[in-house]
Amino acid sequence: MDPVSMKELLKRRGVAVELWLAACLDDREMPPRLREAMLYSLQAGGKRLRPVLCITCAELCGLEEVRMLPFAGAIEMIHTYSLIHDDLPAMDDDDLRRGKPSNHKAFDEATAILAGDGLLTDAFGCMCRARVPAQPLLAAIAEIAMAAGSSGMVGGQEWDMIHTGRPSISLEELQTMHAMKTGALLRASCVCGALLAGADTAVIDAIGEYGSALGMAFQIADDILDVTADTAVLGKPAGSDAAQGKNTYPSMVGLEASRELAQAQAARARAALAPFTGQEAAFLRALADYTVSRAC
Repeated sequence: MDPVSMKELLKRRGVAVELWLAACLDDREMPPRLREAMLYSLQAGGKRLRPVLCITCAELCGLEEVRMLPFAGAIEMIHTYSLIHDDLPAMDDDDLRRGKPSNHKAFDEATAILAGDGLLTDAFGCMCRARVPAQPLLAAIAEIAMAAGSSGMVGGQEWDMIHTGRPSISLEELQTMHAMKTGALLRASCVCGALLAGADTAVIDAIGEYGSALGMAFQIADDILDVTADTAVLGKPAGSDAAQGKNTYPSMVGLEASRELAQAQAARARAALAPFTGQEAAFLRALADYTVSRAC
């Protein structure tokens, strides 16, 4: 699939997610300010990569988008909660997110914490609305909970804070941290699509390998862009990683070696899809290339 076609499909599936997100809180009673804060970050834009990955991997395995859209959309709720909390002064202390004031800047710290809490908790209720049998649905919920929790994204954030300012961590430690903080939810987004579709173990393993490699490529590219792009492109302060003393691929191995590592992970992602044919597989391969082309 050529890059233009890939971006068109990414946008089309992203629009379906946007429409779902716009209504996902409609049936909930809550304080108006909390609703406003939750929607402020939930509707702040972005490519909706994680839910699109979930939809695409489900379609690859024969499950229609309409049956699992609530699950895919709920992954974006979890991702958005993590961004709200990451931006807090106690974490990364970032004032901008996607070109807008961070949630705690637009509202206040307490409301931002509660908005994140609400998105995370409500997400699991939304996942239960997917129109799939109970067994694959439970397996997918367990997968996403593991990826978002202490063994995944939350644990990775803790490692990030521990490692920040430490000049002597190893490349292996950096890779482990990013596999948890960034890679776990990206991988789970892919795997959950296959689980919801009732795919067999070999298919789930191949899709998991793709997701792991894509997550690594995505993080390396983000680290490179923090050095090479400006704030307008990033939608958040450029150079914030270096300013905060964070360990990144460019700071450890340099820009050129980082680009080589990103390309190697994209190749690994494409190789994992060797058993698959058709539009969905072609989209996933093109997406892996696009992920690194942003920075290489």
